[in-house]
Formats: sequence, C-alpha cells, structure tokens
Amino acid sequence: MKQVSSPLFSTLRLIATIGLLCGLSARADEYSDVSQLARTGKLSEALSRADQYLAAKPKDPQMRFIKGVIQRDTGKTSEAIATFTRLTEDFPELPEPYNNLAVLYAGQSQFDKARGALEMAIRTNPSYATAHENLGDIYAKLASQAYNKALQLDNSNQAVPPKLALIREIFSTGKVPYTAVAASSAAAPPAAAPVAAAPVPKPAAPATPPPAAVAVSPASPTPAKPAPATAVASAPAVAPAQATATKVAAVADEAATKEVEAAVAAWARAWSARDVNGYLAAYGKDFNPPGNQSRKSWEEERQLRISSKASISVRVDKLRVSVNGSHATAKFRQDYKAGGLAVNSSKTLDFTKVGDRWHIVKETVGN
Repeated sequence: MKQVSSPLFSTLRLIATIGLLCGLSARADEYSDVSQLARTGKLSEALSRADQYLAAKPKDPQMRFIKGVIQRDTGKTSEAIATFTRLTEDFPELPEPYNNLAVLYAGQSQFDKARGALEMAIRTNPSYATAHENLGDIYAKLASQAYNKALQLDNSNQAVPPKLALIREIFSTGKVPYTAVAASSAAAPPAAAPVAAAPVPKPAAPATPPPAAVAVSPASPTPAKPAPATAVASAPAVAPAQATATKVAAVADEAATKEVEAAVAAWARAWSARDVNGYLAAYGKDFNPPGNQSRKSWEEERQLRISSKASISVRVDKLRVSVNGSHATAKFRQDYKAGGLAVNSSKTLDFTKVGDRWHIVKETVGN
C-alpha cells in the first residue's frame, strides 16, 4: 500500500500568497535539509529541526507533512496520526494527508477508518491514482476478514476457501503490505508543481492463471462407435473445475501452514524473551489448561515461572504443521533451557484461527 513520501502538494496553489512565494527559496532549503536528515537516519535531529521551523510557522502544511512522516519513522504512530488528522482539518482540499492517514490506520488493522480516509482523498482529487490503488488493497483486506468470518459461521461452505486463498496468495509475503513512510530529500519547487508520489515496493498480485486445458485423446486408428453426445460434453467440464479447486486448496493450505509456523516462532520468541504478555497472548480464549486448572490460576503460575527465571532459551526443531480449515496442529521437538535446567521433549500445539490470527487452544507434552 503506497504512502506519499514527498511533502509537495499540487493544491498548494489554492493557499499560496505573495509572501509565501517571496520566501519560497529559503523555505525550500529548510524542507530539503529536514528531509535529508530524515533520509539519512538522523530522525531525532530532523524532528528537532522541523519543530524549530514550525515554532515560527505553525501553520506551514509542507513542514507539518514532513513532521508526520518523521513521527511515523520513529515509531510514534499515534502522534503521526494526530499530525495528519490536523492537516486534513486545516487543509481539507489536500488529498495526500488523507492517503498517509489511511496507511497508518491500515497498519493498525483499522481498515474501516482507512477506507474512510481514502474515500476522502479521492473525493478531493478523483484522479489521485495512489489513493485508488490503496483503496483496492483495503477492500481486499476487508474481503479477507469477511471470508474468514463466513468460514467460522459455516466451515462446510465450499465456495469460500477458493476466494480466501486467492486473497491470501496476493498477501503471501508474510508482511503487512503497508510500507513505512520515507521522507523525501527533494526541496520544494514552486507551489504549482505536481505531486511526486514515490513508488513503494509491494507484493505483486499473482497473474491470473489461464483456463485449464481440456485433454483430448488422439483419434483411434480403427473406427470406433462414437460416445453419446452428453458424455462428450460433460467430461471436459468437470476436470478443469476439479484441477482449479485442487490448486486453490493447495495454495490456501500452504499459506495457512506458513502462518502457523510464524505463530509457533512468535510463541517461542516471547517465551525466550520472558515476555509474559506476549507469551500469554499466544493462547486463545478456548485454551484448556492442563490438570483441570482454571485459566486464571494457570496464567498466574506461568507468569511466576517465567518472570522468576534469569534467562530462558526455547528452541523449536523438526516442526511439522498440518492444517484443516480453521484448525491446525504443530508438532516439534522443544529444547528448553533455564538456569541449570535443560529439557528436550516433544510437544504438540493445537491451533484455531480467529480473524487473522492463529491461537493455541491445546498444549500437549510427549507423543
């Protein structure tokens, strides 16, 4: 999903004044200097320079835009959202702040808010191609959520998995397709210059597979009685459909397998880092603690055991994952070390998918 990295707006001519044009050269140097600092990784210095500039010119839209970019790069997502939101309020005729606001919302999985922001960007500039493309990505994510919900309500619906698989294939890189904002180092040209929206790498949509070919047997060298017309017509229609369904199911299983493998890795990392909250978040609401413990007492016990260790190392070996719809099983060898204790054992984790996440619902030690 593309974000606008340039602080330049074609619509600035709507708010330009004679004073702005007279001081444009000096301001262009300021924009360029701050953007160059951000581009070279000197984010703290870039943010300080931006704040100094805005102390004297608090309404300047370009420097405010650059500041929002820097805030996003430094991980201050909430502050970046606030900056772009205020820009949309003060300059509702500019589509670029709406676009970047939408990307930040999408990064937080707030897809409805992202859609609303992009629709505002398109309303202000119907020919804004980047916003149209990003809106398509948002619709794809919303469709994925809807298909997942449909499967949860009726997992026997055979029409949903192929649709869901195609969407997963588009976003099969394992990364959220909303790349970080990058501040531009280009200086600001005159206010009427066109917007320069830098292209952002993103997962390419898979090519549409050609229709499955119908295999035709060569003619027999000896005369043969022709088959009934109905048999000839029905046979080729079934084979391609079956082949397509098989391919789509394989793609869906492969994508789901990678998601479960990532969930196991995240669970092991949180445990090794003694991140109690991250570790417990891996377990779903339907998780059944061993030994007839209540969920509360089990969590308290796990928190005490994890936080009391000076260091923990959890390594997963020989991981095997099997997926069946919204359920999956992960089997592996677990190498656990904490202090002087070292245990190597087999473990099985049963997962259930809720929304876009796989959660552990059962944990078994041993074969």
